[in-house]
Amino acid sequence: MARYKHIDTSPRFLAVDLQRQLLPGTFEHAMNHLIDHELDLSGFDARFCNDVTGAAAYPSAMLLKVVLFAYSRSIVSSRNIERACREHVTFIALSGDSQPHFTTFAGFVSSLGDDIARIFTQILYICDRQWLIGREMFAIDGVKLPSNASKARSGTRADFEHQAGKLEKAAKEPHSERLVWLLQTCPSVHLLVNRRLCSSSIAGNTAKAEAQTGSRSLPTRSQTMAECLLR
Repeated sequence: MARYKHIDTSPRFLAVDLQRQLLPGTFEHAMNHLIDHELDLSGFDARFCNDVTGAAAYPSAMLLKVVLFAYSRSIVSSRNIERACREHVTFIALSGDSQPHFTTFAGFVSSLGDDIARIFTQILYICDRQWLIGREMFAIDGVKLPSNASKARSGTRADFEHQAGKLEKAAKEPHSERLVWLLQTCPSVHLLVNRRLCSSSIAGNTAKAEAQTGSRSLPTRSQTMAECLLR
């Protein structure tokens, strides 16, 4: 009969250095350092009037660390954050194994108000000081944000200028079908084209056709579509 090593799962005491659970180079380590040494959280002190009487409150810095780390892991429920502070070693390290109740997290998040705006202002200042912001585009990698904008309506300034140049060139061409096609494929910048330029191009094409036929012609389908787009 095969013999196996005995696996002992009985309770035991393990010495855990909570500070060493925050490994250098990780998000939680950087966040812990910034909140403890860089951010000014004195504005949160005005929330409490327990300097003489009343129970001691959980530090705002600790709650902020736990909430921000939870959000970075897509944990937004206050009950799930409470559970993580009991079961996940990183949450235990950030909270100092204090295990706050879920109502504490819910009350803290719901009452942030203008305080969180000042916190993120300081974060942007720190990012700018570390040359993490190029003052042209700010991107959050790996975070999915809800949006109602299509891909055709997003792009850099250079993309918009390039598309606007196509529209201006098309507006000067005699064939308005080209203009309609560009307006349909480049909806993000069709308003950048001068309305007078486009309108005069369409009117000029109509007048030229009338002069050649000697009678007033009905507007073509492409002209009608272009005029609707330009309104």
